[in-house]
Amino acid sequence: MLSEEQKGLIERLLLERISLAGIARVLELSEDCVQRYVNRKTDRVQQQVEVMPKPKKRLTVQMDELWSFVDRKGNEQWVWIALDAATREIVGLHIGERSGTAAQALFASLPSIYRQCAVIDTDRYSAYPTALPSKRHHAVDKDSGCTSYIERFNCTLRQRVSRLVRKSLSFSKKLENHIAAIWNFVHHYNATVRRKLSVAHDFISISSSLS
Repeated sequence: MLSEEQKGLIERLLLERISLAGIARVLELSEDCVQRYVNRKTDRVQQQVEVMPKPKKRLTVQMDELWSFVDRKGNEQWVWIALDAATREIVGLHIGERSGTAAQALFASLPSIYRQCAVIDTDRYSAYPTALPSKRHHAVDKDSGCTSYIERFNCTLRQRVSRLVRKSLSFSKKLENHIAAIWNFVHHYNATVRRKLSVAHDFISISSSLS
């Protein structure tokens, strides 16, 4: 039986590019014990974004897709991500094939306020025009800088989630675990963004009251 302290440590280590075998070694637990805990956690991970409320006005979203695989490199699982350019929150996520259908699923994963109001910047991959509102979709070159935030997040995701590290032995063997690991990091990332924005808002409020 894992203690609450051990569970907390596993939760934090899962966010730090450490394989399950590595977590087991660090905590001096069996790999089977760690895997069972992760499997239970997989069943509880919410697969829907949680973002701060937004006013109904023009919003800017950046979208991109990230290659990954499950079990073998022939089993590609693309990670489709949408990011709010103002707050840096992840506002949409879909994991699946690289196709127009997957691009549509990414757009459908956005909260309704973004589906209604957001201007969306993407690269020139042909799937996006089939899935996004034409009047609010901007296909841009990589060197335009209009997708720099999502590209930076992709690097963060690949560096922090061990299952996404290239040429690694930490790859996922089960699709459900792969998906849950990515969602788990996204929830952690968004929670961190919200805390930073809240602190900044409180600081501005205090500064304004003193001026």
